Amino acid sequence: MNFYPLIRPLLFSLDPETAHKVTLKLLNIAYVSGLGKMIYPAIEDKPVHVMGLNFKNQVGLAAGMDKNGDYIAALAALGFGFVEIGTVTPRPQPGNPKPRLFRLPEHQAVINRMGFNNSGLDHLLNQVRQSNYKGILGINIGKNFDTPMANAVDDYLSALRKAYTSASYIAINISSPNTKNLRRLQQGDEIKKLIAALKEEQIKLHAEHGVYVPLTIKIAPDLTTDEITHIAGLLLEFEIDGVIATNTTIARDVIPDHPLAHEAGGLSGAPLKDKSTFVVRELAAELQGKIPIIAAGGILSATDAQEKLKAGASLVQIYSGLIYRGPQLIEDIVKSL
Repeated sequence: MNFYPLIRPLLFSLDPETAHKVTLKLLNIAYVSGLGKMIYPAIEDKPVHVMGLNFKNQVGLAAGMDKNGDYIAALAALGFGFVEIGTVTPRPQPGNPKPRLFRLPEHQAVINRMGFNNSGLDHLLNQVRQSNYKGILGINIGKNFDTPMANAVDDYLSALRKAYTSASYIAINISSPNTKNLRRLQQGDEIKKLIAALKEEQIKLHAEHGVYVPLTIKIAPDLTTDEITHIAGLLLEFEIDGVIATNTTIARDVIPDHPLAHEAGGLSGAPLKDKSTFVVRELAAELQGKIPIIAAGGILSATDAQEKLKAGASLVQIYSGLIYRGPQLIEDIVKSL
């Protein structure tokens, strides 16, 4: 039975950030108590091999739901083929002032300006060690808000070194709109410098630990065609293992009259679908199957997921879709594969 429609009105009566915390705690209680097995159906394995990794299915949890790795096993038990935690920064930080999370139910959308609020990388890695999750785990890393842009590469390298042996793959978040100037790292020489440094460090860590951990780059949906082409060229040049398309959008053209349209932050959910799919399609044309694409953005149905896969993605991730559809969305997508 799909219980989510019964509890969604209660969750939506709470402010979004409180609802987020309550949902995670309830999921954890259900998981620890064993109730989860009775509530959620067992989802059939439909394995795929991507980035040298064996995924149980093609549906993953996007970063942002579990920033600190506190609920890895409980979330995975919903039937995800992989889970991505973070975004985590080298040092703990509180994020932006509240309120910083807004629902737009009329559009099945969310606006957030959380600002990489997290307990820091040491806490997250400790949670990973304590988790009994054995599946594919992505760790999404970012820079601290108070690290100067000139030193941004140092934050990413520091986080990469520490997280390397705890992750199945590492995602480099250079596309959040909620850390000042972060998206500059997607442009021109900035992104080339960053990717070159990360690839060099990955090679060193591979030699040091005898384990190859894939690197993915998470990009924005607000890039021009020329910028997408430039990024794709660098991904190929430096043999990056994957690309996540996309993060949230700063555009408001699809919700111009909504009373919350003026709120700063990234817009996700249904209004992001077409922008994200466009980026996936453009990347696929440039990459020609040489580098896999993980699609995220506006997936609220199995049809939406199929659209991303047909556009050229190898895997999909959901987040806002979970808020509006609940865990049934995972089963619907996996069944459609």
